[in-house]
Amino acid sequence: MSYQVLARKWRPKSFATLVGQEHVVKALSHALTEQRLHHAYLFTGTRGVGKTTIARIMAKALNCETGLTATPCGVCSSCTEIDSGRFIDYIELDAASNRGVEDMTQLLERATYAPTRGRYKVYVIDEVHQLSGHAFNAMLKTLEEPPEHVKFILATTDPQKIPVTVLSRCLQFNLKQMPQHHIVDHLTNVLTQENITFEAPALRQLARAANGSMRDALSLLDQAIAHGAGQVLEAGVRDMLGTVGDDYLYALLDGLAAFDIHALIGVADQMATRSLSFEAALQELATLFHRIALAQMAPDALTDPAERARLEKYASAFDPEFLQLCYQIAIHGRDDLRLAPDEYAGFTMALMRLVAFRPESGDTPRRAAPLKAPNLAPAVRKSIAVPAADPLRAEAPKVEKPWVDVPPTEPSSVAAAPAMPRVSAVPVNTPPHDWHEISARLNLVGMARQLAQYCELVVIDDAAVTLRLPPLHKHLLGPAPQAKLQAELERHFGRSLRLTVQLADPAGETPVARSNNIKRERQERAVAAIEEDPFVRQVVDIFDATINEASIKPLE
Repeated sequence: MSYQVLARKWRPKSFATLVGQEHVVKALSHALTEQRLHHAYLFTGTRGVGKTTIARIMAKALNCETGLTATPCGVCSSCTEIDSGRFIDYIELDAASNRGVEDMTQLLERATYAPTRGRYKVYVIDEVHQLSGHAFNAMLKTLEEPPEHVKFILATTDPQKIPVTVLSRCLQFNLKQMPQHHIVDHLTNVLTQENITFEAPALRQLARAANGSMRDALSLLDQAIAHGAGQVLEAGVRDMLGTVGDDYLYALLDGLAAFDIHALIGVADQMATRSLSFEAALQELATLFHRIALAQMAPDALTDPAERARLEKYASAFDPEFLQLCYQIAIHGRDDLRLAPDEYAGFTMALMRLVAFRPESGDTPRRAAPLKAPNLAPAVRKSIAVPAADPLRAEAPKVEKPWVDVPPTEPSSVAAAPAMPRVSAVPVNTPPHDWHEISARLNLVGMARQLAQYCELVVIDDAAVTLRLPPLHKHLLGPAPQAKLQAELERHFGRSLRLTVQLADPAGETPVARSNNIKRERQERAVAAIEEDPFVRQVVDIFDATINEASIKPLE
Protein backbone atom coordinates (compact mmCIF):
# COMPACT_ATOMS: atom_id res chain seq x y z
CA MET A 1 0.00 0.00 0.00
CA SER A 2 1.34 3.43 -0.92
CA TYR A 3 2.50 5.78 1.83
CA GLN A 4 0.06 8.49 2.90
CA VAL A 5 1.55 11.77 4.07
CA LEU A 6 0.93 12.75 7.67
CA ALA A 7 -1.02 15.89 6.74
CA ARG A 8 -3.66 13.70 5.04
CA LYS A 9 -3.47 10.70 7.33
CA TRP A 10 -4.01 12.77 10.47
CA ARG A 11 -6.55 15.24 9.09
CA PRO A 12 -9.25 15.63 11.81
CA LYS A 13 -12.39 13.64 11.09
CA SER A 14 -14.64 15.26 13.72
CA PHE A 15 -15.01 18.45 15.71
CA ALA A 16 -13.63 16.66 18.78
CA THR A 17 -10.26 16.05 17.10
CA LEU A 18 -9.99 19.53 15.57
CA VAL A 19 -7.12 21.52 17.13
CA GLY A 20 -6.97 25.23 17.88
CA GLN A 21 -10.32 26.47 16.50
CA GLU A 22 -12.53 26.13 19.57
CA HIS A 23 -14.51 29.31 18.82
CA VAL A 24 -15.62 27.95 15.43
CA VAL A 25 -16.32 24.45 16.75
CA LYS A 26 -18.49 25.83 19.55
CA ALA A 27 -20.65 27.95 17.21
CA LEU A 28 -21.12 25.21 14.59
CA SER A 29 -21.83 22.52 17.20
CA HIS A 30 -24.56 24.61 18.81
CA ALA A 31 -26.07 25.41 15.41
CA LEU A 32 -26.18 21.70 14.47
CA THR A 33 -27.55 20.63 17.84
CA GLU A 34 -30.33 23.22 17.78
CA GLN A 35 -30.81 22.80 13.99
CA ARG A 36 -30.42 26.53 13.37
CA LEU A 37 -28.50 26.13 10.12
CA HIS A 38 -27.53 28.95 7.82
CA HIS A 39 -27.45 28.35 4.08
CA ALA A 40 -23.95 29.83 3.48
CA TYR A 41 -20.76 29.82 5.57
CA LEU A 42 -17.50 31.61 4.91
CA PHE A 43 -14.27 30.36 6.53
CA THR A 44 -11.28 32.71 6.37
CA GLY A 45 -7.72 32.25 7.58
CA THR A 46 -4.18 31.56 6.48
CA ARG A 47 -3.10 28.27 4.88
CA GLY A 48 -3.23 25.08 6.89
CA VAL A 49 -5.53 26.17 9.74
CA GLY A 50 -8.49 23.89 8.94
CA LYS A 51 -10.85 25.61 6.49
CA THR A 52 -11.37 22.62 4.19
CA THR A 53 -11.26 20.22 7.12
CA ILE A 54 -14.14 22.01 8.85
CA ALA A 55 -16.07 22.04 5.56
CA ARG A 56 -15.79 18.23 5.30
CA ILE A 57 -16.80 17.74 8.93
CA MET A 58 -19.81 20.00 8.32
CA ALA A 59 -20.76 17.93 5.26
CA LYS A 60 -20.61 14.72 7.35
CA ALA A 61 -22.63 16.35 10.16
CA LEU A 62 -25.33 17.35 7.65
CA ASN A 63 -25.49 13.99 5.87
CA CYS A 64 -24.58 11.38 8.51
CA GLU A 65 -26.96 8.40 8.39
CA THR A 66 -27.46 8.67 12.17
CA GLY A 67 -29.15 12.01 11.65
CA LEU A 68 -28.34 15.72 11.74
CA THR A 69 -25.71 15.86 14.47
CA ALA A 70 -22.61 17.70 15.69
CA THR A 71 -20.89 14.35 16.24
CA PRO A 72 -21.03 12.38 12.96
CA CYS A 73 -20.33 8.67 13.37
CA GLY A 74 -17.53 8.53 10.81
CA VAL A 75 -18.30 4.91 9.93
CA CYS A 76 -21.48 5.06 7.88
CA SER A 77 -21.32 5.05 4.09
CA SER A 78 -21.99 8.80 3.85
CA CYS A 79 -19.19 9.70 6.28
CA THR A 80 -16.64 7.37 4.73
CA GLU A 81 -17.47 8.49 1.19
CA ILE A 82 -17.14 12.17 2.16
CA ASP A 83 -13.74 11.44 3.76
CA SER A 84 -12.59 9.69 0.59
CA GLY A 85 -14.06 12.34 -1.73
CA ARG A 86 -16.59 9.98 -3.39
CA PHE A 87 -19.88 11.31 -1.98
CA ILE A 88 -22.02 12.40 -4.91
CA ASP A 89 -23.78 15.19 -3.00
CA TYR A 90 -20.53 16.71 -1.70
CA ILE A 91 -18.93 18.91 -4.37
CA GLU A 92 -15.58 20.65 -3.89
CA LEU A 93 -14.79 23.39 -6.40
CA ASP A 94 -11.36 24.98 -6.77
CA ALA A 95 -12.05 28.61 -7.66
CA ALA A 96 -8.45 29.07 -8.83
CA SER A 97 -9.08 26.83 -11.86
CA ASN A 98 -12.89 27.25 -12.16
CA ARG A 99 -13.23 30.98 -11.79
CA GLY A 100 -15.30 31.97 -14.82
CA VAL A 101 -18.98 32.83 -15.06
CA GLU A 102 -19.60 29.67 -17.16
CA ASP A 103 -18.30 27.42 -14.37
CA MET A 104 -20.47 29.18 -11.81
CA THR A 105 -23.53 28.97 -14.06
CA GLN A 106 -23.12 25.19 -14.47
CA LEU A 107 -22.76 24.74 -10.71
CA LEU A 108 -25.90 26.75 -9.96
CA GLU A 109 -27.92 24.86 -12.57
CA ARG A 110 -27.03 21.53 -10.92
CA ALA A 111 -27.86 22.95 -7.49
CA THR A 112 -31.57 23.11 -8.33
CA TYR A 113 -31.84 19.29 -8.42
CA ALA A 114 -32.53 17.37 -5.23
CA PRO A 115 -29.66 15.44 -3.57
CA THR A 116 -29.12 11.87 -4.77
CA ARG A 117 -27.91 10.19 -1.57
CA GLY A 118 -27.67 12.64 1.26
CA ARG A 119 -29.87 15.01 3.16
CA TYR A 120 -28.20 18.11 1.69
CA LYS A 121 -26.12 19.04 -1.31
CA VAL A 122 -22.96 20.69 0.08
CA TYR A 123 -20.95 22.93 -2.25
CA VAL A 124 -17.45 23.83 -1.00
CA ILE A 125 -15.76 26.59 -3.03
CA ASP A 126 -12.10 26.85 -2.04
CA GLU A 127 -10.09 30.07 -2.60
CA VAL A 128 -13.35 31.77 -3.47
CA HIS A 129 -11.67 35.18 -3.71
CA GLN A 130 -10.22 34.11 -7.09
CA LEU A 131 -13.65 34.02 -8.77
CA SER A 132 -14.14 36.67 -11.40
CA GLY A 133 -16.46 39.61 -10.83
CA HIS A 134 -19.04 38.20 -13.23
CA ALA A 135 -18.95 34.84 -11.42
CA PHE A 136 -19.64 36.57 -8.09
CA ASN A 137 -22.55 38.44 -9.64
CA ALA A 138 -23.95 35.22 -11.11
CA MET A 139 -24.09 33.49 -7.72
CA LEU A 140 -25.58 36.40 -5.70
CA LYS A 141 -29.24 35.49 -6.14
CA THR A 142 -28.77 31.77 -5.49
CA LEU A 143 -26.49 32.52 -2.53
CA GLU A 144 -29.18 34.73 -0.99
CA GLU A 145 -32.14 32.37 -1.52
CA PRO A 146 -30.83 28.86 -2.31
CA PRO A 147 -33.03 25.74 -2.44
CA GLU A 148 -33.74 24.12 0.93
CA HIS A 149 -31.46 21.19 0.20
CA VAL A 150 -28.34 23.26 -0.67
CA LYS A 151 -25.60 24.49 1.67
CA PHE A 152 -22.70 26.66 0.49
CA ILE A 153 -19.35 26.63 2.31
CA LEU A 154 -16.84 29.17 1.02
CA ALA A 155 -13.16 29.22 2.03
CA THR A 156 -10.54 31.91 1.39
CA THR A 157 -7.17 33.15 2.53
CA ASP A 158 -7.89 36.71 1.35
CA PRO A 159 -11.38 37.89 2.41
CA GLN A 160 -10.62 41.49 1.41
CA LYS A 161 -11.02 40.50 -2.25
CA ILE A 162 -14.56 39.15 -1.76
CA PRO A 163 -17.36 41.63 -2.62
CA VAL A 164 -19.34 42.92 0.35
CA THR A 165 -22.51 41.70 -1.40
CA VAL A 166 -21.22 38.14 -0.93
CA LEU A 167 -19.95 38.72 2.60
CA SER A 168 -23.34 40.00 3.70
CA ARG A 169 -25.01 36.73 2.61
CA CYS A 170 -22.70 34.45 4.63
CA LEU A 171 -21.95 33.60 8.23
CA GLN A 172 -18.25 34.45 8.48
CA PHE A 173 -15.80 32.59 10.74
CA ASN A 174 -12.19 33.74 11.01
CA LEU A 175 -9.90 30.81 11.77
CA LYS A 176 -6.92 31.67 13.96
CA GLN A 177 -3.32 30.69 13.40
CA MET A 178 -2.37 27.67 15.46
CA PRO A 179 -0.59 28.49 18.74
CA GLN A 180 2.80 26.83 19.02
CA HIS A 181 1.89 24.76 22.06
CA HIS A 182 -1.14 23.34 20.20
CA ILE A 183 1.09 22.34 17.30
CA VAL A 184 3.61 20.73 19.66
CA ASP A 185 0.85 18.78 21.42
CA HIS A 186 -0.59 17.56 18.12
CA LEU A 187 2.81 16.53 16.75
CA THR A 188 3.54 14.71 20.00
CA ASN A 189 0.30 12.76 19.66
CA VAL A 190 1.01 11.91 16.01
CA LEU A 191 4.53 10.66 16.71
CA THR A 192 3.34 8.66 19.70
CA GLN A 193 0.69 6.97 17.56
CA GLU A 194 3.24 6.36 14.81
CA ASN A 195 5.77 4.89 17.33
CA ILE A 196 8.51 7.29 16.20
CA THR A 197 11.28 8.42 18.56
CA PHE A 198 11.37 12.20 19.05
CA GLU A 199 12.75 14.98 21.25
CA ALA A 200 10.50 17.74 22.56
CA PRO A 201 12.89 20.61 21.60
CA ALA A 202 12.79 19.35 18.00
CA LEU A 203 9.01 19.65 17.94
CA ARG A 204 9.20 23.20 19.28
CA GLN A 205 11.52 24.11 16.41
CA LEU A 206 9.09 22.59 13.91
CA ALA A 207 6.21 24.50 15.51
CA ARG A 208 8.08 27.79 15.19
CA ALA A 209 8.97 27.07 11.57
CA ALA A 210 5.33 26.20 10.75
CA ASN A 211 4.33 29.79 11.59
CA GLY A 212 0.80 28.93 12.75
CA SER A 213 -0.04 26.35 10.06
CA MET A 214 -0.78 22.80 11.19
CA ARG A 215 -0.45 21.47 7.64
CA ASP A 216 3.00 23.06 7.32
CA ALA A 217 3.96 21.54 10.68
CA LEU A 218 2.93 18.05 9.55
CA SER A 219 4.73 18.48 6.21
CA LEU A 220 7.89 19.57 8.05
CA LEU A 221 7.46 16.60 10.37
CA ASP A 222 7.40 14.26 7.36
CA GLN A 223 10.60 15.87 6.15
CA ALA A 224 12.22 15.63 9.59
CA ILE A 225 11.39 11.91 9.85
CA ALA A 226 13.00 11.30 6.46
CA HIS A 227 16.01 13.46 7.37
CA GLY A 228 16.50 11.69 10.70
CA ALA A 229 16.08 8.16 9.28
CA GLY A 230 12.91 7.50 11.28
CA GLN A 231 13.77 9.72 14.29
CA VAL A 232 12.95 13.34 15.07
CA LEU A 233 15.93 14.69 17.04
CA GLU A 234 16.77 18.29 17.87
CA ALA A 235 20.15 18.34 16.15
CA GLY A 236 18.73 16.84 12.97
CA VAL A 237 15.80 19.25 12.85
CA ARG A 238 18.13 22.19 13.44
CA ASP A 239 20.36 21.10 10.56
CA MET A 240 17.33 20.50 8.33
CA LEU A 241 15.79 23.91 9.01
CA GLY A 242 19.11 25.75 9.14
CA THR A 243 18.13 27.34 12.43
CA VAL A 244 20.44 28.56 15.16
CA GLY A 245 20.47 26.33 18.21
CA ASP A 246 19.58 27.48 21.70
CA ASP A 247 23.19 26.88 22.79
CA TYR A 248 24.39 29.73 20.60
CA LEU A 249 21.55 32.06 21.55
CA TYR A 250 22.00 31.57 25.28
CA ALA A 251 25.78 31.85 24.87
CA LEU A 252 25.19 35.27 23.31
CA LEU A 253 22.97 36.24 26.26
CA ASP A 254 25.61 35.04 28.74
CA GLY A 255 28.29 37.06 26.99
CA LEU A 256 26.08 40.16 26.96
CA ALA A 257 25.25 39.73 30.65
CA ALA A 258 28.95 39.38 31.47
CA PHE A 259 29.99 42.39 29.33
CA ASP A 260 32.33 40.06 27.44
CA ILE A 261 32.61 41.17 23.83
CA HIS A 262 35.17 38.43 23.14
CA ALA A 263 32.66 35.74 24.07
CA LEU A 264 30.11 37.29 21.71
CA ILE A 265 32.58 37.45 18.83
CA GLY A 266 33.63 33.87 19.59
CA VAL A 267 30.04 32.68 19.23
CA ALA A 268 29.78 34.56 15.93
CA ASP A 269 32.98 32.89 14.68
CA GLN A 270 31.65 29.45 15.61
CA MET A 271 28.38 30.20 13.76
CA ALA A 272 30.37 31.31 10.71
CA THR A 273 32.35 28.06 10.83
CA ARG A 274 29.11 26.06 10.69
CA SER A 275 27.65 28.38 7.99
CA LEU A 276 24.62 29.23 10.13
CA SER A 277 22.31 32.03 9.03
CA PHE A 278 23.09 35.32 10.79
CA GLU A 279 19.73 36.70 9.72
CA ALA A 280 17.98 33.76 11.39
CA ALA A 281 20.18 34.30 14.47
CA LEU A 282 19.06 37.92 14.81
CA GLN A 283 15.45 36.85 14.33
CA GLU A 284 15.75 34.21 17.05
CA LEU A 285 17.62 36.67 19.29
CA ALA A 286 14.80 39.21 18.94
CA THR A 287 12.30 36.48 19.85
CA LEU A 288 14.41 35.62 22.90
CA PHE A 289 14.54 39.27 24.01
CA HIS A 290 10.76 39.35 23.69
CA ARG A 291 10.42 36.25 25.88
CA ILE A 292 12.76 37.74 28.49
CA ALA A 293 10.70 40.93 28.54
CA LEU A 294 7.60 38.81 29.11
CA ALA A 295 9.38 37.05 31.96
CA GLN A 296 10.03 40.48 33.50
CA MET A 297 6.65 42.12 33.08
CA ALA A 298 4.14 39.31 32.51
CA PRO A 299 5.63 35.99 33.68
CA ASP A 300 2.22 34.29 33.57
CA ALA A 301 2.30 34.67 29.77
CA LEU A 302 5.07 32.04 29.65
CA THR A 303 3.18 28.77 29.85
CA ASP A 304 6.27 26.52 29.73
CA PRO A 305 7.70 26.22 33.30
CA ALA A 306 11.11 25.10 31.99
CA GLU A 307 11.37 28.11 29.69
CA ARG A 308 10.27 30.47 32.45
CA ALA A 309 12.87 29.07 34.86
CA ARG A 310 15.62 29.42 32.24
CA LEU A 311 14.74 33.04 31.41
CA GLU A 312 14.37 34.27 34.99
CA LYS A 313 18.10 34.88 35.51
CA TYR A 314 18.24 37.00 32.34
CA ALA A 315 15.11 38.89 33.38
CA SER A 316 16.88 39.91 36.57
CA ALA A 317 20.20 40.66 34.80
CA PHE A 318 18.87 43.17 32.24
CA ASP A 319 17.00 46.43 32.77
CA PRO A 320 13.56 46.63 31.07
CA GLU A 321 14.68 49.70 29.10
CA PHE A 322 17.81 47.92 27.91
CA LEU A 323 15.76 44.90 26.80
CA GLN A 324 13.56 47.15 24.67
CA LEU A 325 16.71 48.61 23.11
CA CYS A 326 18.13 45.12 22.51
CA TYR A 327 14.95 44.11 20.72
CA GLN A 328 15.17 47.16 18.46
CA ILE A 329 18.86 46.53 17.73
CA ALA A 330 18.12 42.91 16.79
CA ILE A 331 15.22 43.64 14.43
CA HIS A 332 16.96 46.59 12.79
CA GLY A 333 20.16 44.57 12.58
CA ARG A 334 18.33 42.15 10.27
CA ASP A 335 17.47 45.02 7.92
CA ASP A 336 21.07 46.26 8.02
CA LEU A 337 22.52 42.90 6.95
CA ARG A 338 21.81 43.57 3.28
CA LEU A 339 23.70 46.88 3.53
CA ALA A 340 26.67 45.45 5.43
CA PRO A 341 29.93 44.48 3.67
CA ASP A 342 29.04 40.88 4.51
CA GLU A 343 26.65 39.13 6.90
CA TYR A 344 29.38 38.40 9.44
CA ALA A 345 30.31 42.08 9.68
CA GLY A 346 26.66 43.11 10.02
CA PHE A 347 26.02 40.50 12.71
CA THR A 348 29.11 41.31 14.78
CA MET A 349 28.38 45.04 14.54
CA ALA A 350 24.91 44.35 15.95
CA LEU A 351 26.54 42.43 18.83
CA MET A 352 28.97 45.27 19.51
CA ARG A 353 26.05 47.69 19.42
CA LEU A 354 24.36 45.65 22.15
CA VAL A 355 27.47 45.99 24.31
CA ALA A 356 28.01 49.66 23.48
CA PHE A 357 24.50 50.60 24.62
CA ARG A 358 24.51 48.33 27.67
CA PRO A 359 24.01 50.61 30.73
CA GLU A 360 26.83 50.60 33.25
CA SER A 361 26.10 49.12 36.64
CA GLY A 362 27.33 50.69 39.85
CA ASP A 363 30.21 48.27 40.35
CA THR A 364 30.97 47.19 36.78
CA PRO A 365 32.75 49.75 34.56
CA ARG A 366 32.29 49.53 30.83
CA ARG A 367 34.63 47.02 29.15
CA ALA A 368 35.55 45.53 32.51
CA ALA A 369 36.63 41.92 32.75
CA PRO A 370 33.64 39.58 32.77
CA LEU A 371 32.20 38.87 36.18
CA LYS A 372 31.34 35.31 35.25
CA ALA A 373 32.18 33.09 32.31
CA PRO A 374 29.18 32.51 30.01
CA ASN A 375 27.52 29.12 30.30
CA LEU A 376 28.40 27.92 26.82
CA ALA A 377 27.81 24.55 25.24
CA PRO A 378 30.98 22.42 25.03
CA ALA A 379 31.08 22.69 21.23
CA VAL A 380 30.81 26.46 21.46
CA ARG A 381 33.11 26.88 24.48
CA LYS A 382 36.05 25.25 22.70
CA SER A 383 35.96 27.87 19.97
CA ILE A 384 35.98 30.85 22.31
CA ALA A 385 39.19 31.99 23.96
CA VAL A 386 39.67 35.44 25.47
CA PRO A 387 43.06 36.89 24.42
CA ALA A 388 45.55 37.50 27.18
CA ALA A 389 45.98 41.10 26.09
CA ASP A 390 42.71 42.89 25.57
CA PRO A 391 43.06 45.89 23.23
CA LEU A 392 39.75 47.27 24.47
CA ARG A 393 41.04 47.30 28.03
CA ALA A 394 44.38 48.88 27.18
CA GLU A 395 45.27 51.89 29.26
CA ALA A 396 44.39 55.17 27.59
CA PRO A 397 47.33 57.46 26.74
CA LYS A 398 48.01 60.16 29.27
CA VAL A 399 47.26 63.71 28.18
CA GLU A 400 48.83 66.68 29.85
CA LYS A 401 46.24 68.94 31.45
CA PRO A 402 46.51 72.76 31.26
CA TRP A 403 45.56 72.99 34.94
CA VAL A 404 46.83 71.82 38.30
CA ASP A 405 45.23 68.82 40.02
CA VAL A 406 44.67 68.86 43.72
CA PRO A 407 46.99 66.23 45.24
CA PRO A 408 45.12 63.06 46.20
CA THR A 409 44.37 62.46 49.85
CA GLU A 410 45.99 59.73 51.90
CA PRO A 411 44.56 56.20 51.72
CA SER A 412 43.23 56.52 55.24
CA SER A 413 40.88 59.29 54.18
CA VAL A 414 39.51 57.04 51.44
CA ALA A 415 38.70 54.28 53.92
CA ALA A 416 36.90 56.77 56.13
CA ALA A 417 34.26 57.43 53.45
CA PRO A 418 33.39 54.10 51.81
CA ALA A 419 30.06 55.34 50.39
CA MET A 420 31.80 57.82 48.05
CA PRO A 421 34.81 56.52 46.06
CA ARG A 422 37.74 58.93 46.10
CA VAL A 423 38.41 60.68 42.79
CA SER A 424 40.45 63.65 41.73
CA ALA A 425 38.79 66.88 42.72
CA VAL A 426 37.76 69.61 40.31
CA PRO A 427 40.81 71.51 38.97
CA VAL A 428 41.57 74.59 41.03
CA ASN A 429 41.68 76.95 38.07
CA THR A 430 38.50 75.67 36.29
CA PRO A 431 35.94 78.49 36.14
CA PRO A 432 33.20 77.58 38.63
CA HIS A 433 30.37 78.25 36.20
CA ASP A 434 31.93 77.05 32.93
CA TRP A 435 29.46 74.24 32.13
CA HIS A 436 31.12 73.71 28.75
CA GLU A 437 34.39 72.66 30.43
CA ILE A 438 32.65 70.62 33.11
CA SER A 439 30.37 68.70 30.74
CA ALA A 440 33.28 67.91 28.44
CA ARG A 441 35.10 66.18 31.32
CA LEU A 442 32.17 64.03 32.43
CA ASN A 443 32.47 60.37 31.48
CA LEU A 444 28.97 60.00 30.02
CA VAL A 445 27.43 58.10 27.11
CA GLY A 446 24.01 57.75 25.52
CA MET A 447 21.08 59.79 26.78
CA ALA A 448 22.93 60.93 29.92
CA ARG A 449 25.56 62.61 27.71
CA GLN A 450 22.85 64.21 25.56
CA LEU A 451 21.15 65.52 28.70
CA ALA A 452 24.37 67.20 29.81
CA GLN A 453 25.05 68.63 26.34
CA TYR A 454 21.59 70.16 25.93
CA CYS A 455 21.50 71.73 29.42
CA GLU A 456 22.61 75.15 30.61
CA LEU A 457 24.15 75.63 34.04
CA VAL A 458 22.10 77.77 36.42
CA VAL A 459 24.07 77.45 39.66
CA ILE A 460 26.53 75.16 41.46
CA ASP A 461 26.95 75.26 45.22
CA ASP A 462 28.33 72.91 47.86
CA ALA A 463 25.25 70.67 47.92
CA ALA A 464 23.40 71.04 44.63
CA VAL A 465 23.70 71.56 40.89
CA THR A 466 20.83 73.25 39.03
CA LEU A 467 20.58 72.95 35.25
CA ARG A 468 18.15 74.36 32.71
CA LEU A 469 16.86 72.19 29.82
CA PRO A 470 14.83 73.48 26.83
CA PRO A 471 11.26 72.04 26.83
CA LEU A 472 11.93 70.80 23.29
CA HIS A 473 14.27 68.15 24.75
CA LYS A 474 12.21 67.11 27.76
CA HIS A 475 12.30 63.51 26.49
CA LEU A 476 15.85 63.36 27.90
CA LEU A 477 14.52 63.76 31.46
CA GLY A 478 14.33 60.08 32.27
CA PRO A 479 15.21 58.76 35.72
CA ALA A 480 18.17 56.75 34.42
CA PRO A 481 19.91 59.63 32.51
CA GLN A 482 19.46 61.99 35.48
CA ALA A 483 20.84 59.40 37.91
CA LYS A 484 23.90 58.81 35.71
CA LEU A 485 24.53 62.53 35.29
CA GLN A 486 24.24 63.13 39.04
CA ALA A 487 26.62 60.24 39.80
CA GLU A 488 29.18 61.54 37.32
CA LEU A 489 28.94 65.09 38.74
CA GLU A 490 29.54 63.68 42.23
CA ARG A 491 32.55 61.78 40.91
CA HIS A 492 33.85 64.88 39.18
CA PHE A 493 33.50 67.22 42.15
CA GLY A 494 34.32 64.63 44.80
CA ARG A 495 31.30 65.27 47.00
CA SER A 496 27.61 64.43 47.27
CA LEU A 497 25.39 66.66 45.12
CA ARG A 498 21.70 66.98 44.42
CA LEU A 499 20.85 67.46 40.74
CA THR A 500 17.87 69.59 39.72
CA VAL A 501 16.87 70.09 36.07
CA GLN A 502 14.46 72.91 35.23
CA LEU A 503 12.43 72.99 32.01
CA ALA A 504 12.92 76.44 30.52
CA ASP A 505 14.47 78.08 27.49
CA PRO A 506 18.22 78.67 28.06
CA ALA A 507 19.45 82.20 28.59
CA GLY A 508 22.90 81.45 27.20
CA GLU A 509 24.72 78.99 25.00
CA THR A 510 24.47 75.26 25.75
CA PRO A 511 27.41 72.93 24.99
CA VAL A 512 25.64 71.45 21.98
CA ALA A 513 24.79 74.93 20.67
CA ARG A 514 28.43 76.02 21.04
CA SER A 515 29.58 72.88 19.24
CA ASN A 516 27.13 73.52 16.40
CA ASN A 517 28.25 77.16 16.16
CA ILE A 518 31.90 76.10 15.96
CA LYS A 519 31.11 73.57 13.23
CA ARG A 520 29.11 76.17 11.31
CA GLU A 521 31.93 78.72 11.55
CA ARG A 522 34.47 76.17 10.35
CA GLN A 523 32.21 75.27 7.43
CA GLU A 524 31.72 78.92 6.51
CA ARG A 525 35.48 79.52 6.58
CA ALA A 526 36.05 76.46 4.39
CA VAL A 527 33.41 77.61 1.87
CA ALA A 528 34.88 81.14 1.84
CA ALA A 529 38.39 79.74 1.24
CA ILE A 530 37.17 77.74 -1.73
CA GLU A 531 35.21 80.64 -3.21
CA GLU A 532 38.17 83.01 -2.88
CA ASP A 533 40.65 80.59 -4.43
CA PRO A 534 41.90 82.11 -7.74
CA PHE A 535 41.84 78.82 -9.62
CA VAL A 536 38.30 78.03 -8.51
CA ARG A 537 37.11 81.53 -9.46
CA GLN A 538 38.72 81.14 -12.89
CA VAL A 539 36.96 77.77 -13.44
CA VAL A 540 33.61 79.26 -12.37
CA ASP A 541 34.02 82.20 -14.76
CA ILE A 542 35.12 80.10 -17.75
CA PHE A 543 32.56 77.31 -17.47
CA ASP A 544 29.74 79.30 -15.85
CA ALA A 545 29.89 76.75 -13.02
CA THR A 546 28.50 76.76 -9.50
CA ILE A 547 30.08 75.49 -6.30
CA ASN A 548 28.32 72.68 -4.45
CA GLU A 549 28.81 73.88 -0.89
CA ALA A 550 27.51 70.61 0.55
CA SER A 551 30.58 68.83 -0.86
CA ILE A 552 33.01 71.10 1.01
CA LYS A 553 34.37 69.72 4.26
CA PRO A 554 36.68 71.70 6.58
CA LEU A 555 40.12 70.21 7.15
CA GLU A 556 40.86 71.80 10.52
